[in-house]
Amino acid sequence: MEPEVKDEKHLETVLVTDVESDIDFRDKDEALRLVGLEKTATFSDEAYAKVRRKLDFVIPPLCAAVYCTQYLDKTALSYASIMGFPVTGQGYNLVALSFYIGFLIWVFPSMYIAQRLRLAKYLGVNIIAWGAIMMLHAIPRSFGPFFALRLLLGMLESCVAPILVLIVSMFYRKDEQGSRIAWFYMMNGVAGIFGGFLAYGISFIPDRGFAPFKIIYLLLGAMAIAVGTAVLLWMPDSPANARFLSQEERIAAIERIRDGQCGTENKRLKREQVVEALLDVRTWLIVLATLLTNIPNGGLANFTNIIVKGFGYTTKQTLILSTPGGAIGIISAVVCGWYSDRAGERMLPIVWSLIATLAGAAMLVALDSPSQKGALLFATWIVGTYGSSLAIIYAYNASNTSGHTKKVTVNALTLAAFCVANIVGTETFLPKDAPGYLPGKISILVLLSAQLVLCFMIRWVNLWMNRKKRRLVEELKRRNGWTDDDVRREREKAAFADMTDKQNPFFVYTA
Repeated sequence: MEPEVKDEKHLETVLVTDVESDIDFRDKDEALRLVGLEKTATFSDEAYAKVRRKLDFVIPPLCAAVYCTQYLDKTALSYASIMGFPVTGQGYNLVALSFYIGFLIWVFPSMYIAQRLRLAKYLGVNIIAWGAIMMLHAIPRSFGPFFALRLLLGMLESCVAPILVLIVSMFYRKDEQGSRIAWFYMMNGVAGIFGGFLAYGISFIPDRGFAPFKIIYLLLGAMAIAVGTAVLLWMPDSPANARFLSQEERIAAIERIRDGQCGTENKRLKREQVVEALLDVRTWLIVLATLLTNIPNGGLANFTNIIVKGFGYTTKQTLILSTPGGAIGIISAVVCGWYSDRAGERMLPIVWSLIATLAGAAMLVALDSPSQKGALLFATWIVGTYGSSLAIIYAYNASNTSGHTKKVTVNALTLAAFCVANIVGTETFLPKDAPGYLPGKISILVLLSAQLVLCFMIRWVNLWMNRKKRRLVEELKRRNGWTDDDVRREREKAAFADMTDKQNPFFVYTA
């Protein structure tokens, strides 16, 4: 009789079969098309390292290019706002808001469509489409068309972060995911520096009937189309069909992630996994964490340049003075990602990233004298370290969720929360509060202080779940008379069964 594996709540029984000829590939992980339920091929550490180097040569650079392009295109409105953009006041707020409305409308349909299709190809087509939308921003002169174009831009960009997180989780081990996600997430800082210098250079072009902001949109749109083409050509959809790897290297790429129990992908939408994601308290804790850290982002992403200009700087000075904040963002993302992997932690790096933000926000609230504009400028630079928290939330999802449909659902919920937070955030910096925007600055302090407490709560829940898992495995050993070798074999079988983290007794959460 085959061993039964029950989940923690004992609500269902998951059968791990020993007969590979009976495998239904529609129900299991796509990796099983190349490898067996049990590990049959053995690779040296050197072979695994060689495969990882080949992966690092292709996947992180492409992910970084995509994320840089997305951030530039999303925040182009911030540069346009001080370079002749024709919509101002509450109309500007609504145009900024429309991106997140489109994002929220389309993130769930987009992710479930992506699950059924080839992941990287779907991503590449979306990037090329939003590049075209960016270039169309050079045509309108009134509120309506800008609102519609930003809405479409949000819809097309909604797939980016979830797909990049899925790709990283397919190719990298848990102790590698945080740093790889940080490598592409740091492009927010790179984009901030590049965008600031680009806008600064364009600001010197005389306006002879063609506003400078239009040049920004044309250049960034063309860049997006180039990046989308590169993704179509070179980004792999999964380890099983990575063309730059040999057949043996593809098997090694899959085997090196087996112990993580996260799997690669499954093309079938599983209703029971959607339900589990919605009923899992950990899902809603991470959704709440995303809300708390990104409501400030909704305001800062679109209003930082306006705030800095309000200190008394000229337009050209404002553009160039925004770049150090990007450098600080790069350092923060890389350090937090590295520490996250090295320490096997996800929540503590978020806590460290929020400390500088809270200090900066406190300075922005407390200081308001024109003679203190140097200190206020420094505060706007360090307040951006909170951005690293979203990178670690992405890594948290990659490391702590299994079952492909559940992963897709949790990632979509996280990004939906990101959208809601940014929609709310744009309304915390209102024109009537200009130029100080004191209510918006106070909201940063309050929300991120609450986030500190939530981080420790999430960490405790994961450690508690791990203790339950260990007790469950010991109970299975006793009940089935398993030896340690039997446990190892069952763990190998469970890795690519497309079970959820709750169903799989061998899954270990990263706190």
